[in-house]
Amino acid sequence: MTVPEASVAVELERLRGTVETGFARIDGQLALLVQRGDQTDKTLDDHEKRLDAIERNRWPLPAIAALTGVGALVVSIWQATGR
Repeated sequence: MTVPEASVAVELERLRGTVETGFARIDGQLALLVQRGDQTDKTLDDHEKRLDAIERNRWPLPAIAALTGVGALVVSIWQATGR
């Protein structure tokens, strides 16, 4: 090997090391993003479950309000008739 060929081989080896380092860094960043995405999915699932539970427990409130209104109407009509 002549000197220029050796220097090219050394530079190619340095370039290869730089590329491998860059790929390792990008791979680590992608793994971190995947982990954060998984955590976000778990958080969203938790929020969906909690929201569903709140909506299920909330449905009787309008029915109770309507029954109270009808009861008040019946009492006021009953009082208006003089009984």
